[in-house]
Amino acid sequence: MSDPEGFLKHGRTPIPRRPVDERLNDFAEIEATRDPAERTAQATRCMDCGVPFCQQGCPLGNPIPDFNEAVATGRWRRAWDQLRSTNNFPEFTGRVCPAPCEAACVLGINDDPVTIEHIEREIAERAWAAGWARPVLPRRRTGHHVAVVGSGPAGLAAAEQLNAAGHHVVVFEKADRPGGLLRYGIPDFKLDREVLDRRIRLIERAGVTFRCGVEVGTDPTWRALHSEFDAVLVAIGAMQPRRLEVDGADLDGVVLAMDFLEQQNRVVAGEDVPTRERIDARDKHVIILGGGDTGSDCLGTSLRQGAAHVTQIELFERPPSERAPHTPWPRWPHVFRTSSSQEEGGEREWAFMTTRLIGEDGRVTGLEGVDVAIHHGDDGPRLEPIEGSERVLKADLVLLAMGFTGVRAEALFDDGLATPSPRGAIAGDDRHRTTKPGVYVAGDAMRGASLVVWAIRDGREAARTIDADLCGRDRLPAVGMDARF
Repeated sequence: MSDPEGFLKHGRTPIPRRPVDERLNDFAEIEATRDPAERTAQATRCMDCGVPFCQQGCPLGNPIPDFNEAVATGRWRRAWDQLRSTNNFPEFTGRVCPAPCEAACVLGINDDPVTIEHIEREIAERAWAAGWARPVLPRRRTGHHVAVVGSGPAGLAAAEQLNAAGHHVVVFEKADRPGGLLRYGIPDFKLDREVLDRRIRLIERAGVTFRCGVEVGTDPTWRALHSEFDAVLVAIGAMQPRRLEVDGADLDGVVLAMDFLEQQNRVVAGEDVPTRERIDARDKHVIILGGGDTGSDCLGTSLRQGAAHVTQIELFERPPSERAPHTPWPRWPHVFRTSSSQEEGGEREWAFMTTRLIGEDGRVTGLEGVDVAIHHGDDGPRLEPIEGSERVLKADLVLLAMGFTGVRAEALFDDGLATPSPRGAIAGDDRHRTTKPGVYVAGDAMRGASLVVWAIRDGREAARTIDADLCGRDRLPAVGMDARF
């Protein structure tokens, strides 16, 4: 503990961000770095608790007090080694993780928690700038060959772990470039694509092979892949979107959020997207259905495209300003939040239910809805329309960001390599094995739509199981244990 009184001397300061009027003019990352003195001050707020609840709150078990201490005392290389030992991609989690570790910070009981996520980002960027981020090379090859299907955070983490353990790893990706949702689902203003690309180049230098533009299930079939490789890991995400079941949902101008975000990411990357096919919010009244991260990303993207007006609608009531009693510390708090995109503009509607979409000449022109009262009972929430509250909102573009219901894995099930879970994902046991020997599952494909940090954890744990099954014993570290080779 570098300064026992650090948390008394220094308060939590906001994450430094570029001015709103500046960042709305581009898709560059919005966060900036702190000055050196402020970095040290924020790290000294860590109390080095005897029981580090932050570490327990982190799905990866990151050694948070240890790397905070290292940063506070200027030992950045040590901080990197500690963070990298449990987290394959701190440069990702330091940008796009909602930070459950901060929700579990002991200081957060009666004060603002330590800025753990931003400290992770600072450590990672210092490491990349100094050349400390290097490929994890295996000491020897085992002769085993593993196929990883999907190159999102779960697939990438598993591939890096398995390769470091000495297996020959091939990552299959149906898109033309690797990264999964890291590339096509998260806007550049939150995660610059060079941050992703530099990591993928490092993984390739370590010996992992990427085969992009390959639709597993079609060519090759899942059975063919299973017969060719010693093990197959399914990390295809949970990309089945929740649909809007109202009249008018098929009108032009009603668009799935991921289609909107992916296209803009391709435009920012300089890919050829014909102008006539672009989903453009410029000068339009945009309505976003969904109040989560995806909806917020749609908001920030719409504002940058020059929307005339944007409204983000949430079906349920506005959360309380203070931590709700049913989510006490150290649980993830049910509390009102404002994202970086919501800081930038637009309006937010709460407890409003869409009843139909209105259109002219086949194109959406408005959204009709009604305010609802939410009654919470033992069998879940019940929505009751409030009589007389019906209204119509102008809409030229409606973006559906209502979450995901499961995986798109019919070919996998048809080939008998796995079975569906009750939640619409792929069934797997506590070691990520499916019902077919030699086939494993990780990330959203098993868990359902979740967080990048959980996907990395699942990828690491699935890799540990695959390695143990191939080699006859546990060789890779469990989550929270040092993973250096």
